[in-house]
Amino acid sequence: MSGEDQSLMDRVEMPNIPKDAQKKISHLQEEFIRAEVEQLRKSVPLLQPLFKKRNEIISIPDVQSDFWIRVFSSAPAEIDEFILPTDAAVLGAALKNMTVERFEVDAQGNGEPRSLRFTFDFQTGEENPFFENSQLVKEFYWRKQIIRTSKGKRRTWEGLVSDPVRINWKKDMDLTKGLLDATCNLFDAEKKGGDRKKLPEFEALVKKIAEVEAEEDDEDMEEDDEDEDPESPAGTSFFAFFGYRGRDVSADVSKMANKEDDERYAKILKGEDVEGDDDSDDEDDEEEMDELADDLEDAEIFPSGEELAISLAEDLWTDAMKYYVASFDLADELDMSDIDMEELDAMDEEEDSGEGESRPSKKARN
Repeated sequence: MSGEDQSLMDRVEMPNIPKDAQKKISHLQEEFIRAEVEQLRKSVPLLQPLFKKRNEIISIPDVQSDFWIRVFSSAPAEIDEFILPTDAAVLGAALKNMTVERFEVDAQGNGEPRSLRFTFDFQTGEENPFFENSQLVKEFYWRKQIIRTSKGKRRTWEGLVSDPVRINWKKDMDLTKGLLDATCNLFDAEKKGGDRKKLPEFEALVKKIAEVEAEEDDEDMEEDDEDEDPESPAGTSFFAFFGYRGRDVSADVSKMANKEDDERYAKILKGEDVEGDDDSDDEDDEEEMDELADDLEDAEIFPSGEELAISLAEDLWTDAMKYYVASFDLADELDMSDIDMEELDAMDEEEDSGEGESRPSKKARN
């Protein structure tokens, strides 16, 4: 493109979505979100009997012994990428069972369906050389926060928050390299009060995160093998997932935000103008929002905790049977890839000569 053409393009004003249409689109998107949440809420009691039946199948000894490690071995990429080889070794040797509950929904289908409780049951004693805990329970609460900028613009944040869960690692077995302990130490110190950023535990955690990141960067520079297993997007072990916290949004703050949002939505349904309809993106406003970000982001050891929690609940847990069955197909494929082609030729010659008639034929997979 010539300079003259480029100058012409610069002078052309690109069309924008009309404000009236923007408002309608925004309101419709909100209706979709609320409908999807309601659909999820009502599905919880409907699925409970099915999960109970599934658990009965999983409890069969021959199935139970390797059910969950087979499920994890067949997990989709958005889950598998967070599980390092060392994590897989722990899960394979010690994980007995896993359950996921949308624990804030009652039997009648009322409550927040996006809150999640993960329960991991593990072997103990010599059968678990990694840590002492027989069970790890990690709860995630769906919270909402409404923030107003200095210009009076209304901004909403919502997502999962959680308290860290300590793992009692055996000597020299801490796969999180001390990050989880440091996170739990800060959380315990916060309970006693005081400015989080002035606590020595906060400084210790931030320093520990920097040390581990520097150590991992050095290891990456030393590794020249292109076939080396990729690191987790979180930068550390899957077990650092138990240290995820998210934003520091209390239940009371969330309750007030939900009440305000419900009142606002009621006005929308009546066709009334509501606060926020005329808000537009503003670079200065976005910078201010960044400044208002929770300081826990500086001390987050598993930034992708929310994404992984949702994937585990909506994919791995829901479709566990599918992944269990798929693990056997994967094993068959690996077995076939290990057979030498010369051996296959020899087997075919035996069949042609009649020597291999007593050997059962392979079943075709659809």
